[in-house]
Amino acid sequence: LHPLELLPTSTLSPRVSTMAEDIKTKIKNYQTAPFDSRFPNQNQTRNCWQNYLDFHRCEKAMTAKGGDVSVCEWYRRVYKSLCPISWV
Repeated sequence: LHPLELLPTSTLSPRVSTMAEDIKTKIKNYQTAPFDSRFPNQNQTRNCWQNYLDFHRCEKAMTAKGGDVSVCEWYRRVYKSLCPISWV
Protein backbone atom coordinates (compact mmCIF):
# COMPACT_ATOMS: atom_id res chain seq x y z
CA LEU A 1 0.00 0.00 0.00
CA HIS A 2 1.06 3.55 -0.71
CA PRO A 3 1.40 5.70 2.46
CA LEU A 4 -1.22 8.14 1.17
CA GLU A 5 -3.72 5.29 0.85
CA LEU A 6 -3.51 4.66 4.59
CA LEU A 7 -4.83 8.12 5.45
CA PRO A 8 -8.52 8.89 5.15
CA THR A 9 -9.12 11.28 2.27
CA SER A 10 -10.76 13.81 4.59
CA THR A 11 -7.39 14.39 6.35
CA LEU A 12 -5.54 15.10 3.11
CA SER A 13 -5.46 18.58 1.69
CA PRO A 14 -7.01 18.89 -1.79
CA ARG A 15 -3.58 19.53 -3.28
CA VAL A 16 -2.03 16.38 -1.78
CA SER A 17 -5.06 14.35 -2.81
CA THR A 18 -4.79 15.65 -6.38
CA MET A 19 -1.06 14.94 -6.48
CA ALA A 20 -1.65 11.40 -5.24
CA GLU A 21 -4.30 10.86 -7.90
CA ASP A 22 -1.95 12.24 -10.57
CA ILE A 23 0.79 9.84 -9.46
CA LYS A 24 -1.64 6.90 -9.48
CA THR A 25 -2.77 7.86 -12.99
CA LYS A 26 0.82 8.11 -14.23
CA ILE A 27 1.72 4.73 -12.73
CA LYS A 28 -1.41 3.14 -14.20
CA ASN A 29 -0.67 4.51 -17.69
CA TYR A 30 3.10 3.87 -17.59
CA GLN A 31 4.25 1.40 -20.17
CA THR A 32 7.71 0.05 -20.81
CA ALA A 33 8.99 -1.28 -24.08
CA PRO A 34 7.33 -4.54 -25.12
CA PHE A 35 9.30 -7.75 -25.64
CA ASP A 36 11.05 -7.91 -29.01
CA SER A 37 11.97 -11.44 -30.10
CA ARG A 38 14.87 -10.08 -32.15
CA PHE A 39 16.59 -9.18 -28.86
CA PRO A 40 15.95 -12.06 -26.41
CA ASN A 41 19.04 -11.49 -24.26
CA GLN A 42 19.35 -9.48 -21.09
CA ASN A 43 21.58 -6.89 -22.74
CA GLN A 44 19.19 -4.52 -24.52
CA THR A 45 21.81 -2.21 -26.05
CA ARG A 46 21.07 -3.26 -29.62
CA ASN A 47 17.33 -3.02 -29.00
CA CYS A 48 17.84 0.55 -27.78
CA TRP A 49 19.98 1.39 -30.82
CA GLN A 50 17.56 -0.21 -33.31
CA ASN A 51 14.56 1.69 -31.96
CA TYR A 52 16.59 4.91 -31.96
CA LEU A 53 17.45 4.36 -35.64
CA ASP A 54 13.87 3.36 -36.49
CA PHE A 55 12.54 6.55 -34.90
CA HIS A 56 14.87 8.80 -36.88
CA ARG A 57 14.30 6.88 -40.13
CA CYS A 58 10.54 7.08 -39.63
CA GLU A 59 10.73 10.78 -38.80
CA LYS A 60 12.88 11.49 -41.86
CA ALA A 61 10.61 9.47 -44.18
CA MET A 62 7.40 11.02 -42.86
CA THR A 63 8.85 14.53 -43.12
CA ALA A 64 9.96 13.87 -46.72
CA LYS A 65 6.47 12.62 -47.62
CA GLY A 66 4.83 15.51 -45.81
CA GLY A 67 3.09 13.05 -43.50
CA ASP A 68 2.27 13.14 -39.82
CA VAL A 69 5.42 12.58 -37.75
CA SER A 70 3.37 11.56 -34.70
CA VAL A 71 3.15 7.99 -36.08
CA CYS A 72 6.85 7.68 -35.18
CA GLU A 73 6.15 8.48 -31.52
CA TRP A 74 6.02 4.78 -30.59
CA TYR A 75 9.70 4.29 -31.54
CA ARG A 76 10.69 7.38 -29.54
CA ARG A 77 8.84 6.14 -26.47
CA VAL A 78 10.47 2.70 -26.75
CA TYR A 79 14.03 3.95 -27.15
CA LYS A 80 13.53 6.49 -24.33
CA SER A 81 12.37 3.60 -22.15
CA LEU A 82 15.25 1.26 -23.06
CA CYS A 83 18.23 3.57 -23.44
CA PRO A 84 20.13 5.05 -20.49
CA ILE A 85 19.46 8.77 -20.04
CA SER A 86 23.10 9.66 -20.72
CA TRP A 87 22.81 8.13 -24.22
CA VAL A 88 19.81 10.16 -25.31
